Amino acid sequence: MSEEQKEKILSSPEFQHFLDRTSRIIERAIYEKDVTFDYGKTEDVEGDSQMFDNIALNREFYDEKWSKNRVVTSLDWSTQYPELLVTSYYKNEDAPREPDGVVLIWNINYKKTTPEYTFHCQSGVMSTMFARFHPNLIVGGTYCGQIVLWDNRSNKQTPVQRTPLSAKAHTHPVYCVNVVGTQNAHNLISVSTNGRMCSWSLEMLSQPQESIELHDKQSKSVAVTSMSFLAGDVNNFVVGSEDGMVYTACRHGSKAGIIDSFEGTAGQLGTQGHQGPITGVDTHSAFGQIDFSHLFVTSSFDWTVKLWSHRSKQPLYSFEDSGDYVYDVQWSPIHPAVFATVNGLGRLDLWNLNNDTEIPTANTTIETSGSLNRCRWTQNGNHIVTGDDDGHVYFFDVGEQLATPRSDEWSRFQRTLYDLESSQSSNQTVDVAPPLARHISPLKVAH
Repeated sequence: MSEEQKEKILSSPEFQHFLDRTSRIIERAIYEKDVTFDYGKTEDVEGDSQMFDNIALNREFYDEKWSKNRVVTSLDWSTQYPELLVTSYYKNEDAPREPDGVVLIWNINYKKTTPEYTFHCQSGVMSTMFARFHPNLIVGGTYCGQIVLWDNRSNKQTPVQRTPLSAKAHTHPVYCVNVVGTQNAHNLISVSTNGRMCSWSLEMLSQPQESIELHDKQSKSVAVTSMSFLAGDVNNFVVGSEDGMVYTACRHGSKAGIIDSFEGTAGQLGTQGHQGPITGVDTHSAFGQIDFSHLFVTSSFDWTVKLWSHRSKQPLYSFEDSGDYVYDVQWSPIHPAVFATVNGLGRLDLWNLNNDTEIPTANTTIETSGSLNRCRWTQNGNHIVTGDDDGHVYFFDVGEQLATPRSDEWSRFQRTLYDLESSQSSNQTVDVAPPLARHISPLKVAH
């Protein structure tokens, strides 16, 4: 075979696809446990059988080339392949020639240290997710306002589709993306920091199918930093804003857009609303005997996490144990009274409100990390993943006693809520939020 023929084969798309696939398989095998292990051999396994109580670090995901000096901006698990985790990263200031935006897909089933897939684009990626109902597609919301789409069936590391930078679409950073609907009727929803919400078809990103301007009562654009749809609802959602306000909104009907605001007014009964930018919002989604879908939690730069209900304009409760900026919050997908938070001290807190409302039930601190800015539960609720401000992603096991709910947890949580509401109605103390001495944007990225 001549050199020209060899070069032709090596550079062909078919060979590149073969090499990529087989090298991934071999790499998985190399990093697996001892394949020659003898199960007939007697060993002391007492240490392996001991159960941990609360949180244990299982492993870390980090790529020297693509993760270094990058802020982790979002995390998401695949619904089709629960072992796959997608993480997005902002630009590396020390590497101006590298792409600003990076998205990596990691596989928790294998102990290999490299990502399954690497994608990038020319603008920092502020939010990402696996496209629901499309297991091969990954959605990204970028700092410049473009929505981009990657396909892991393609040999390209760059987007296969992207939205235009036009007045009809987004021209401001997009911190929020979500796919809502059913297998046969679904849309990609995106919201940018100038308050524009767009609805897209994943088959065509050339222009949005519809767009809504989110304005408050003073007709001012809502600077949206976080969004969460109500469980099982494709129309109603909650957004948090840069000015500390929380809003309910809807996509359709005569009142499409902002419906109401939640603030908690100082000097009145109950708890104050947030006094700093909101970094995370999550609606309750754990299914059980009692419906708690009216509840949601928010995190903020004001060092607090607040529990809200659609039935009240003021917070039901304010959790103030953080001691630093709280960068994200998320309910457990299976336990009605459990949620997780991460903060600027590098601490992961797990709260079980049926046990205690004053302090977390469990917590752990990553000593080598600066701040943890994102957290995301696995679908089975037995693990949680966090990302920090230097590109590290940490995967934790959560103890069964904390993660798995007993049958009476829903009724206990109902009593807990009643107690919280009773104490708030009789409490006229106004919360004092700490000063925002070092104000930065919700994801440590200057606007």
